Amino acid sequence: MTTSPPSPVADETSLADGPPRDHGLGPRAAAVLVFGSSAAVLVVEIVALRLLAPYLGLTLETSTMVIGIALTAIALGSWLGGRIADQVDPHRLIGPALGVSGVVVALTPLLLRTAAQWSPALLLLVASATLLVPGALLSAVTPFVTKLRLTSLAETGTVVGRLSGVGTFGAIVGTVLTGFVLVSRLPVSSILIGLGTLLVLGAALAGWRARRWRRASAVALATVVAGSLATAFAPGGCDAETRYHCAQVVADPERDSGRTLVLDGLSHSYVDTEDPAHLKFAYVRAIASVVDTAFPAGEPLTAHHIGGGGLTFPRYLAVSRPGTRSLVSEIDGGVVRIDRDRLGLGPTAATGIDVRVEDGRLGLRRLAAGSHDLVVGDAFGGVSVPWHLTTSQALEDVRRALDEDGLYVANLIDHGELAFARAEVATLAETFEHVALLGKPADIGLDPTASTIGGNLVVVASGRPVDAPAIQEALDARDVGWKIATGDDLVSWTGDARVLTDDHAPVDQLLQPSRTRTAR
Repeated sequence: MTTSPPSPVADETSLADGPPRDHGLGPRAAAVLVFGSSAAVLVVEIVALRLLAPYLGLTLETSTMVIGIALTAIALGSWLGGRIADQVDPHRLIGPALGVSGVVVALTPLLLRTAAQWSPALLLLVASATLLVPGALLSAVTPFVTKLRLTSLAETGTVVGRLSGVGTFGAIVGTVLTGFVLVSRLPVSSILIGLGTLLVLGAALAGWRARRWRRASAVALATVVAGSLATAFAPGGCDAETRYHCAQVVADPERDSGRTLVLDGLSHSYVDTEDPAHLKFAYVRAIASVVDTAFPAGEPLTAHHIGGGGLTFPRYLAVSRPGTRSLVSEIDGGVVRIDRDRLGLGPTAATGIDVRVEDGRLGLRRLAAGSHDLVVGDAFGGVSVPWHLTTSQALEDVRRALDEDGLYVANLIDHGELAFARAEVATLAETFEHVALLGKPADIGLDPTASTIGGNLVVVASGRPVDAPAIQEALDARDVGWKIATGDDLVSWTGDARVLTDDHAPVDQLLQPSRTRTAR
């Protein structure tokens, strides 16, 4: 009996002629590389939103742009990485991918903040590059590692599936770690510099067997260190980086006790720590005019404030209406800490101001029906408005919390054609029987010869009639320079504006930001 030589088909599972090559990369090392690179991509994506918010606003468009660029980088890196891995030894590729990514990531805060001082177009270009380059290079690590781990067709499914799962898990960990831990504890620049340093060190370890990589890794690490030092002197620094904002407290050169809270480059609140009755911003004086007109002088109120900022109006109520109880829903705990540490907020027992770190919509739902005299809406982030606080369903929660003579007063900010402001007034008119609008005459349709200016408007809504003449008198007494529109004038101004609902509230598209960085 004779035996025939092995058929060529018997070696079909081999990916190369001859014995399987030593891939030189164990399963644990492969998992660490894929896990770490995938996590890093998501860390960069989330932190990039934080870096861009002071300049572009935390809007739907900004989020869409960042997510779109990140997904493009992932797709590009995976596709090109796979092709290159078939042509070049992946051993030579992993180190450079990690090293270059680390340098770019560590330099990102410096590059973005410097570009923002030049022009928006340059900022967008630099932001796209600092997302695309590391995202593509880090995404290419998975096909590089996969190529090294595959030795036969028989294990293709196992290897690819395992590494794909590890990469997805890494992305999840990177997302959760950044959102729940890193951003709340570290400045965004520190997060990126630290991540860049880890990537460069990873590149050094991955390429340690190649002598040339020792020198290249040293150069990359030196670049990261230099960039880190330069970032400390880059423009756009913050006094504090909270979960949601780059925050600064700016002293008033004209009043020793005056302070302006600046969030993401916008002046959000002015507080006189020694004289809370001093109201600088026009819209706050307008709100005070409405409230002082609607309720007897000095009468304590039960008030709920959606959005805290510097807590200017709760402080005003505390001194002008002793005994007032103000409950504030402020989503950013970092801002509350600034109120206490830098803006002189005293204890609840002394001020009557109870601040809860919570979402404004959820805070409204916790209020008992008919329990409040006043609800004040002043939630605003960057150049965007929390859309879920503008809808008819949210306003139903406001109306439910007010007693039958209760008052809702809200600060609106819009520019251009004021499409968002008109839609919000239309939505309020669907919910409340009586609505009034305060603002510059040109903005609220009382001066048809002038074009709209935009900025702050104050809307008033209640189940009882609004005393427009009394409010106008109070506005004039405070030298606000605003007028009040009601009745047919307001209906004409609102026009056919859409009513905002939880199902359809395109606030980011309706609202037009100002070209200037102010929120007064």
